[in-house]
Amino acid sequence: MAMDTPLSIDTRQPQWFAWLPIIAGLAAMYVPSFADLMRGIWSTDEQAHGPIVLGIACWLAYRKWPAMWQVSEGQAPSAWGWPIVVLALVLYAIGRSQDILLFEIGSLIWALAGILLLTRGSAALKAQWFALFFMLFMIPLPGVVVDTVTMPMKMAVSYVAEHILYAVGYPIARTGVILQIGQYKLLVADACAGLHTLFTLEALGLLYLNIVRRDSLVRNVTLAILIVPISFTANVIRVMVLTLITYHFGDEAGQGFLHGFAGMVLFLTALLLIIAVDAVIQWGVRRLEERGIIKFREAARA
Repeated sequence: MAMDTPLSIDTRQPQWFAWLPIIAGLAAMYVPSFADLMRGIWSTDEQAHGPIVLGIACWLAYRKWPAMWQVSEGQAPSAWGWPIVVLALVLYAIGRSQDILLFEIGSLIWALAGILLLTRGSAALKAQWFALFFMLFMIPLPGVVVDTVTMPMKMAVSYVAEHILYAVGYPIARTGVILQIGQYKLLVADACAGLHTLFTLEALGLLYLNIVRRDSLVRNVTLAILIVPISFTANVIRVMVLTLITYHFGDEAGQGFLHGFAGMVLFLTALLLIIAVDAVIQWGVRRLEERGIIKFREAARA
């Protein structure tokens, strides 16, 4: 009995030692990339969600690690890992040398997927799929795509904010994405109503879906679709809050601490809306189940 404890410890040690070269290789490749991002694009308001998404993705992977290890125990490695790893290395080389962040940072997802296939098989990749998928939200998008999508979004947010405030009696007018209220003019910036904000809120909604699991397939699909209009609504509320702060407290308040506070209002509003919509969907699903119209839970499990 005295020899059982050392033996069990020794059998676990090779597992960790086997991962040390992999961790060292990934660190050598991607730590400089992330350091460049922290000094550059991730330090801007538009891309400030990048390191947060990375941290959450790491937490999701750590949270799933015991389950992944259990389901992949004894499974043979998959040969599909080799072409995926090669693809990741090619993307990284092109992205790093040509400064294409979409390739450079995106290659990390392919590299991790290939490593999981080579070390623990397809069951491990299936267990960690959401953490890898969540990393998509930290990849900086090409400027052409962002500019093309952001302008219509800013126009729509400005239009809705103007009409709501005008309807409740505020002296507000709009020219494009510029709101004029009283003696103040406000430009609706990319950080307030752009594609990056939509991406951040979409990531928040999907994280909520992953953490608060439900059996109903209808609930999950419906809420995932409604995250987009919820994000739009939260953006409108943020622009309205900033506009009212500027109107009542002056330009310095609108551009100072309260501007950052409005960003907190954005995410809090989005989270509350997601929770509220989820509660309404759950109530509707429960009522339909009680009436026996469709058995959503059984369909979801099937």
